[in-house]
Amino acid sequence: MRGEDQRSEGFFSYVRLESRIPADHPLRAIRELVDAALGELSRSFDRLYSRDGRPSIPPERLLRALLLQAFYTVRSERQLMEQLDYNLLFRWFVGLSADDVVWDATVFCKNRDRLLNGDIANKFFVAVLNLSQVRSLLSSEHFSVDGTLIEAWASMKSFVPKDEGNPPSQQDQGGGGRNAERNFHGEKRRNDTHCSTTDPDARLFRKGAGKEAKLCHMGHLMTENRNGLIVDARLTEANGTAERTTALDMIEDNARAGSTVGGDKNYDTADFVAGCRERGCTPHVSQNNTNRRSAIDGRTTRHPGYRISTIKRKRIEEPFGWMKTVGGLRKTRHCGRGLVEWFFVLTATAYNLVRIPKILAATG
Repeated sequence: MRGEDQRSEGFFSYVRLESRIPADHPLRAIRELVDAALGELSRSFDRLYSRDGRPSIPPERLLRALLLQAFYTVRSERQLMEQLDYNLLFRWFVGLSADDVVWDATVFCKNRDRLLNGDIANKFFVAVLNLSQVRSLLSSEHFSVDGTLIEAWASMKSFVPKDEGNPPSQQDQGGGGRNAERNFHGEKRRNDTHCSTTDPDARLFRKGAGKEAKLCHMGHLMTENRNGLIVDARLTEANGTAERTTALDMIEDNARAGSTVGGDKNYDTADFVAGCRERGCTPHVSQNNTNRRSAIDGRTTRHPGYRISTIKRKRIEEPFGWMKTVGGLRKTRHCGRGLVEWFFVLTATAYNLVRIPKILAATG
């Protein structure tokens, strides 16, 4: 018989939150890794908080909530708190019971900013890679490097001459209001003479010839070639040499003598190739022979390992694609290079946490 559409509501629930989550749900394996990594950061958390006063949001729960924001492409902290209020899966992952009160979005952001001072994002990133079950998945001999543009949370109208201090409110078109129209025709804008009033750390940069210039930051990743996991993530000012100089810094910090480093044609320069060899690494970068001579020759390209590296290094596009589409970093929603870098590293950690359980399941 047909059931009746009755809107009855029980006052009590006798089903445990743990039992509502399927045993094979992907977040179960991820939470085991997260809890193990957060356990290693307990002393770092203690140094950030006073022994007196009211208890704040536990940093472990705060980081778990921010990971959910990357996993499920939640656009803002306010929307994250809204979903955390009614989503039992989110409550279980963060560590809240079904009856716990969810935090206010403003309070959540203020507690989040406290973690910036302790460099928690980088420590959490390293803690995940140092887990015993993860270390065996990493290669210490073959790496790939690449960079990408992270569009800044700033309008082109905020990019004004440095001596003005404030963007013009009405110009040319006679429009008014907080988003007045502007006419940029005939105006030359350069990073040397102009600056964004919204995000002073953002720089005007274009991806290539014929492309439009945007206010952006530059993100850099270094992946190992065995499973494509990220081993280093950094964010710098957007300029023409940032990719290569940051790549050399990552090589010095992560690669050992005898390692190979793959990269695209942008890394085929004499300075980068010489820098790799000074650090004892072999540069397996794609040759750029367009109207110029490549910085590497047949002594490098004749080996089978070079062809393997040029294929493997294309996998570094996968974490960039995930971080921009799923992780929401195509256009950052935060201002200031310090905060943007914090979220860039945290999103790179989220990518590794998604990949690691799949790799462990595939390798048995």
